[in-house]
Amino acid sequence: MRKVNKSIDTRKLVLISVLVAQGMVLGYIEKMLPIPFIVPGAKLGLANIVTLTAVYFLNFRASAAVVLLRVLLTAVTFGSISSFLYSLSGGVLSLMAMAGLLKVFKNEMSLISVSIIGSISHNVGQLMVAALIIHNVLILTYLPFLLIVAVPTGIFVGLVAKALIQYLEKTNFIR
Repeated sequence: MRKVNKSIDTRKLVLISVLVAQGMVLGYIEKMLPIPFIVPGAKLGLANIVTLTAVYFLNFRASAAVVLLRVLLTAVTFGSISSFLYSLSGGVLSLMAMAGLLKVFKNEMSLISVSIIGSISHNVGQLMVAALIIHNVLILTYLPFLLIVAVPTGIFVGLVAKALIQYLEKTNFIR
């Protein structure tokens, strides 16, 4: 019996590690993409693919480990203190929103809907930190413009996460 638990723990640790690495790679790719959004600072949010996948397969604690490790390692490797703060705030708020929705409404909400809420939450988290850093709440007036971008990017992230989850279930990587 102990061997089975050890195998499950190892499989879970491998999944966490792979998701952290994927999140770092997706964050780096996104940083390099010249995406001409009308709203300055708006991004696709590719790392949310990993967060949504983690929340779907793992418990909250393990999903939080994925987000925190990804944010920390990405900031240390490719970013700065400010990118760390913005990513951390957006990532944590997005994680909490998506995990809460999947826990309560897993059978009633689509992954795409959860992803859109995650995208919106990410933007809210980043704007809250920006307001604290610049000591000006008027930056929150930027939120409606970010929300317009959050919907299509959330749809895209949700579609990709759904495909990844279906693939992982099909290959029996997750048991």
